[in-house]
This record gives sequence, structure tokens and C-alpha cells, in this order.
Amino acid sequence: MRALFGPAGNSDSFAEAGHKKTAEAPAFVSSFGLTAYEYQCGHGVRVSESAAAVFRREAEKYQITVSLHSPYYISLSSTEKEKRDNSIDYILQSARAARLLGAKRVVVHSGSAGKISREEALELAKDTLVRAAMAMRSEGLDDIILCPETMGKFNQLGDLHEVMELCKADDSFLPCIDFGHLNARTLGSLKTAADYAKILDTIGNELGTDRLRCFHSHFSKIEYTQNGGEKRHLLFDDQTYGPEFEPLAELIAKRGLSPTFICESAGTQAEDAATMQKMYLKYLK
Repeated sequence: MRALFGPAGNSDSFAEAGHKKTAEAPAFVSSFGLTAYEYQCGHGVRVSESAAAVFRREAEKYQITVSLHSPYYISLSSTEKEKRDNSIDYILQSARAARLLGAKRVVVHSGSAGKISREEALELAKDTLVRAAMAMRSEGLDDIILCPETMGKFNQLGDLHEVMELCKADDSFLPCIDFGHLNARTLGSLKTAADYAKILDTIGNELGTDRLRCFHSHFSKIEYTQNGGEKRHLLFDDQTYGPEFEPLAELIAKRGLSPTFICESAGTQAEDAATMQKMYLKYLK
């Protein structure tokens, strides 16, 4: 299998081309030669059954692999039980929507440490995520894969180690490795193929080759600050901040891995995803 590439939601050019409905996204994505699309529910799950059915038919028609980003306000590690329980409900809502849309993966933010230690926050997040998976299984949604995401701000739970630990809590969990986030929270550490190789090796060593082979991923260039980490997403045209995709493209191709890469550039995500795919295919030959 080959790696899949696609955008997070719709790029600016989608509207500029006259498109108005998300159901038109699969055809638009396919016009770039892309094969993936991440449906955005960051501000809440608002997907009607009828609209989801139309979108799913279009995605199947154009052979687009769909994932879904769950609400940003999910907090797996909140010290308030009510907020953790609400987060489980938001994950359930996301999984139900994913089923309607034909998506198999749901990306989840883990929250922050707040006033407790990162170790305590991680244990709370593990428990919440496992309970969410159990709730999904009780509804017959066990074919939907939860993907805890690496995060870009210092105060957020979700460095590489923490995401590995979250994924160890259940064999069905798959990491969402956001390389832009990891670069931002380490103040620009991703520069060479060796830097990327360390991340890939960590996934393989901690979670096994099966999960390494098909991990989920977000990629974009991200501006960061010395005091907080991630500040804002940028375009691939930016020459100040990284990371660069080419060294990773070569590694993925040479190692025979087939992750799903979702581009989160700020407005040019379809175009930049196509650039990423072109780099990858160059090394696949």
C-alpha cells in the first residue's frame, strides 16, 4: 500500500472555485490527484444524516479515504470528572458522525496538565480515552479508530512520549503524529532525515511495526515562540519556519510505510498536500 495524502477541510481555492457544500470536497480533492480528506468537526459535531450520506457517496465515488477531527474542546485530562465525561460524549458524537461519513479514524486532542503534574494528567487522559473506546464498542462503533494527536504548545498534553503512552492503553489506538506540532514544541528540532527517523523508530519500538506502517499524520509549517511553542499554521511557501517535508517523504518511501498524511496549511492545504504527494512519489520510484 502507498501513503495517502489529502487536506484538512477545504482550502481557500475550494470556495474560490465556486464550491459551497462539503459534499463537493471529494471531487475537488480528487482533481488534485489526492486520496484522503479529513472532515473538520473542531467546533462541534454538526453533521446531518442526509448530508453525511451525500458526502459518503461522493467520497466512495472518488475513492477518497476519510478521517474526522473531533472537537477541539475535548479535554481527556481535565481534573473535573464532568468535563472528562462530556469529552467521552463528544468522542461518541464524533464516532457516530464518522460512521455516517464513511470515516474510519477520529483524531482526538488530549487536553493539558493544568495545575496537576503531566504524569497525573496522562493517567487521567488514558482512563478517559479507554472509557471512550469502551463506550464506542458498546454502540457497535469498534471499527472506528481513535487517534490521539501530538500537540504543539508547551502546556498541552501530547508530546511524542505522551502520545505513545496513550496509544499503549488500547491496541486499537493509532497515533496521529503532527510533525509541525512536534517541531513547534521542540523549537525547530526537525531538520534532517535523522531527526524524522528518531520519531519513526520511536513509534515502531513503542507500538510495533503494524501501527508504524499505517500511522495517521498531520503536516504543516508552524510558527512558534520561545515561550509557548505553536503560534499559528503557515503555508509551504514560508521560508522562516519548518519543518520541511522532503526528508520525511524520502524516509516513508524507502521504509515502505503507508501512513495517511493530512495537510493543515493555512488555506493552501489541498495544494500543499499535492506537493507532499509529489515529493513522496519521486522517492517511491
